[in-house]
Amino acid sequence: MDKPAIDPNSFRQVLGNYPTGVAVITALDSNGSPVGMVVGTFSSVSLNPPLVGFLPDKRSGSWGLIEQSGRFCVNVLASDQLALCQQLAKPGIDKFAGVDITVSKHNLPVLGDALAVIECRLTDVLEAGDHWFVMGEVITFEVRRQITPLLFFKGQYGSFSPLS
Repeated sequence: MDKPAIDPNSFRQVLGNYPTGVAVITALDSNGSPVGMVVGTFSSVSLNPPLVGFLPDKRSGSWGLIEQSGRFCVNVLASDQLALCQQLAKPGIDKFAGVDITVSKHNLPVLGDALAVIECRLTDVLEAGDHWFVMGEVITFEVRRQITPLLFFKGQYGSFSPLS
């Protein structure tokens, strides 16, 4: 059977109708400096064992540094952290300048005021088209603030409004 021709722009437009949360994946590089990337593709994978996953673009320079560390921290961003998201989404060495970071007992950078934090040991990296599918086993987790999450929907950032 022939594969249908899928226009990437149309595909992106359709998928943009599905809202995603926004997280920053962080680790320390070989020099002990924080590295990280903003993702909208973070998800729970399994409850037993506790696994999470995310999908970095194969072109990402940050992902290679995170992979080398063998562990990562998922920092779920809150609705009041748009400026932080925009700063960390930019490529460059100094994107963590002025960012409130603490290093956890698992030697992972944790963003100050993140809504939730999930520290993981890297378990699998699978090829997934132009991305990698990365899975990690959860080491520790914590909700740090009671606030709405930062969301991405139709190419824009926003927050959650409950119906009731």
